[in-house]
Amino acid sequence: MTDGPPHRSRDTLAGRLVLLGVLTALLTVLAVGLVSLGLVRSAAQSQAQSTLARQADVVARLTGALPFEGESDLLAAADALERQGVRAYLIGPGGDPGAAVPADLLARALRTGSASGVGGDPRQLVEVRRVSASSAIALTRPASAAVDDVATPVLQRLAVALVVGLGVATVAGALAARRLARPLHRTAQAARALSTGERSARVDPEGPTEVADVALALNALADALELSETRQRRFLLSVSHELRTPLTAIRGYAEALSDGVVPPDDAAAAGGVIGTEAARLDRLMADLLALARAEADDFAVDLVDLDLVSLVREAALAWTEPARQAGQALSVQTPEHPVPARADPVRTRQVLDALVGNAVRVTPAGRPVVLAARLDPDSDTPVLEVRDGGPGLTDADLPVAFDQGVLRDRYEGVRPGGSGLGLALVDRLARRMGGTVEAGHAAEGGARFTLRLPAVTGPSA
Repeated sequence: MTDGPPHRSRDTLAGRLVLLGVLTALLTVLAVGLVSLGLVRSAAQSQAQSTLARQADVVARLTGALPFEGESDLLAAADALERQGVRAYLIGPGGDPGAAVPADLLARALRTGSASGVGGDPRQLVEVRRVSASSAIALTRPASAAVDDVATPVLQRLAVALVVGLGVATVAGALAARRLARPLHRTAQAARALSTGERSARVDPEGPTEVADVALALNALADALELSETRQRRFLLSVSHELRTPLTAIRGYAEALSDGVVPPDDAAAAGGVIGTEAARLDRLMADLLALARAEADDFAVDLVDLDLVSLVREAALAWTEPARQAGQALSVQTPEHPVPARADPVRTRQVLDALVGNAVRVTPAGRPVVLAARLDPDSDTPVLEVRDGGPGLTDADLPVAFDQGVLRDRYEGVRPGGSGLGLALVDRLARRMGGTVEAGHAAEGGARFTLRLPAVTGPSA
């Protein structure tokens, strides 16, 4: 069993699924990273502002507990904050805070007791606290440094987590892709085995529902191929048997005539047997050729408007004498008005003759054979029917009635049979003309074959 042509990994289903999974995971990581970056920086700024606010509260309490002349001691304490990147300002009455402390924050702090905000260039986190009626302290810290101190460790951990997640998603995607592609690969191997003639190839349905459905469909195809080839083998054996019988008779009489074994008085009878068997061979070969042509793509039909009533009456005239010789009562059931149809008159007559010939062959003497034409009352579809009072068909026969050779094999030696090609040819011709044919049970006690043809459309209808 061949594994098929080599493919680049990115051309395989597994490779594409892995690539898709990696790209999806990467895009997800980037999206999460971008969203997280904004959230983390916003949270870091809030946390840095809260920390600065607590420091400002402490410095304000210390400043409020000292006389204003103790500014040098407070500045010494502010040095410790400055080592953390925080600058402290003591703003006296009428003092100018400069650009570091926005004037509106100072005014609000003197009015309400405290003020928080962001200002300056570069941007600073600012906390202002009132320490007397006309003085205040202010703490500032560069916003970027404050945010980076808090956000950087968080972002580093987040980046590690995202990278690990990307790796896990890639590995999981690769495993899932291999698991998904494995049953498809096995199905492809089985299909290649079927193409080489190995009809025993089957696949265990596994994987997702859609993939399992592919395996089930392949198994059904393999079963159908195996059954079809088995029927074809049986059919070929039957045809070879049909050919061998007349050939044996022809050869035997021909050798007898050439050897002078047959007396002159019997020569005419021997020639008649040879002619009869040759005609039988000719009919068999004609059926085989017609069946092969009906299955060809270039098989042409000439669709015209025709009257099924006239067609049935013509066929009845041709079959009246053969039915009389078989002791059967051939009857015609047609309406008084025409039954128009769109079909090939030659092929329709060929179908009708095949069905009537089968009925005449299997129907016992004294039983009826009926040819009918009518319009279906429900759909106005033109219909041809051939019914008989013969042995009929079972319910199990109806679905396979038009499979070549099936009924012949089933009833060989039980009832009169032909080559097994007639009903198969009828089905092919009916479908070629856009119609359908079905088998059923006749009210006369035997089989019923119903041919439905396309109705006439347009002005001629």
